[in-house]
Amino acid sequence: MSSITKRLARLFGQGVTEQKAFTLTSPEAFGLFGGLPVRSGVTVTSETALRVPAVAAAVGLISEACGNLPFKLHDRDTRKAQKDHAAYELIHGEANPWTSAEELREQLTRDALLTGHGFAGVVRNSEGKPIWLQRIEPGAVLVETDDYGEPSYRIRQKGGGDTVLPYTEMLHISTLDGKSPITHAKEAIGLALAAEQHLANWYSRSGRPSGYLATTEKLSGNNATAELENMIKRWNEVNTGENAGRTAILDRGFQYYPLATSNTDAEFYTNRIEQIREIARAFRIPPTMLFELSRGTWSNTEQMGQQFLTLTLRPWLKRWASAYARVLLSPEDRKALYIEAETKDLLAVDFAAQATAYSQYVAMRAMTPNEVRAGLNLPPMEGGDELANPFTTSGGTTVPAPKPQEEKPR
Repeated sequence: MSSITKRLARLFGQGVTEQKAFTLTSPEAFGLFGGLPVRSGVTVTSETALRVPAVAAAVGLISEACGNLPFKLHDRDTRKAQKDHAAYELIHGEANPWTSAEELREQLTRDALLTGHGFAGVVRNSEGKPIWLQRIEPGAVLVETDDYGEPSYRIRQKGGGDTVLPYTEMLHISTLDGKSPITHAKEAIGLALAAEQHLANWYSRSGRPSGYLATTEKLSGNNATAELENMIKRWNEVNTGENAGRTAILDRGFQYYPLATSNTDAEFYTNRIEQIREIARAFRIPPTMLFELSRGTWSNTEQMGQQFLTLTLRPWLKRWASAYARVLLSPEDRKALYIEAETKDLLAVDFAAQATAYSQYVAMRAMTPNEVRAGLNLPPMEGGDELANPFTTSGGTTVPAPKPQEEKPR
């Protein structure tokens, strides 16, 4: 915002960049050290959270979908793609000489899912036209806002010093509140990590519950403690790990008493399934998309695929379209042009249903035959650009079927 009112407000000391202070023990400070303490006793970071398969699947699913879906620049009136505009190549082709537009979207979406923010600086030529989009590490960027809510971006340079960019020069993708789903679901992710560790430890003991050794004889003297330690050592060497299940020989009245499996251990599988559902809720992904199929059926799995597009992906695609338009299109361009993601690939159905749909579109004159052929990745045909119903329109040239060849007399 560069109005006269704003300039006067800054002149009189208003509109100053907001500065926030916090202590090293406050929740905001944990992000500086890359860790979030949770009650399960593990440390949750973006790196450790990805060790949970459900988190890795959710992050990969959303970021890869945002990257794979093509973005196009269209005219608002004609709906035609504006391939000659400088922004078209950046959103559909190459973001920079070493990064495709798809890879940049995937990287920035992944950054936003893991840290809450994804950043890419805009590089312009001497005419002010955007020619590159270059990713910036989220940890090197500090978002500052003034009293009017206008953001600016302070970038920490590797060689020292800071660079401040206005919002028109920074492609910024963020979550709804600027916090990663990992931050909101840290307890659920921490519990999943603790469950993984518990299960790994349990199987390291060959999946057998622990027990205790007891003796009916009274041990006394200076060698009593050493004798007990040696007994436990021999027991662990002979009857744990790869040797578990071998015949145990005890002397001096020792007996082994295994501990019964608790109800919590018996429901351990159910608890792990519930953690997958909790993580799916945090990322707003249907559980079946994370391969949690305990309640999945053929019909509701198909419906959840549609919900993934509507409830999960569409907000991210809208953020991307708005962020692109903010930095790549001028205010005048935004009145005549718009950026949109094409989601038809996610709505692909089986071939028979697709053929029926295309046939209906051509019959209602909503698509031309060449548009159908383009959707099937086929070259255009002559006369295929007319909106006509082939099922009711007559007058076309009918090609006769070839006649069978007559056999020559021998």
